[in-house]
Amino acid sequence: MSSLLIADDHPLFRAALRQAAADAVAGAQVREADTLEAVLSALDDAPDTDLVLLDLHMPGNHGLAGLAAIRAQYPGVAVVVVSANDDPRVVRRALDHGAAGYLPKSAGLDELRDAIRAVLACEQWLPASLRGAVARTESTRADADLAARLASLSPQQFRVLTLVAQGLLNKQIADRLDVQERTVKAHLSAIFERLGVRNRTQAGVVLRELELADPSRQLQD
Repeated sequence: MSSLLIADDHPLFRAALRQAAADAVAGAQVREADTLEAVLSALDDAPDTDLVLLDLHMPGNHGLAGLAAIRAQYPGVAVVVVSANDDPRVVRRALDHGAAGYLPKSAGLDELRDAIRAVLACEQWLPASLRGAVARTESTRADADLAARLASLSPQQFRVLTLVAQGLLNKQIADRLDVQERTVKAHLSAIFERLGVRNRTQAGVVLRELELADPSRQLQD
């Protein structure tokens, strides 16, 4: 039985994705989350989840940071990015950071079903309207390097990096992760070395390079 997690803060769109999942995969187990924190908690509870449909701009997620977090901490879980942003450069970045597919929020029910079926069959999926433009969009050297550096971190190191970027101190991180403070310090030393940075501030900057503007908020402004 396939297990899917729908990660979006809009109830109507979650309902559409749930319907598409039910149509695409008979008997699929479908769960929902409306914040990135809830997504990571759900994956902690069910690390054998097959597929996450991840909204790029749900609460707690800042662009590609949530994608990177899931791929680092749960590398066996496929992720399809869901977004109103259909810029081919953003799609290319998502794929470079490990997305198995990219689903515009303008997609119809047939495309939703096709995307779910394709990724569960271990195929990469893009809507026909974006395939040509994305194929012509080259990966940037900086983004490829960033993806490689983040991929070199262990799941626990990525958790530490995320908390560092949030401004937490070593003792706070140790309490949050239920480890000793010296363990956090050891993780930080490894993180600095693997990311090629010298301090906490630089490490946080690396993670913030994954941030993207939310087009829906730009329209509201």
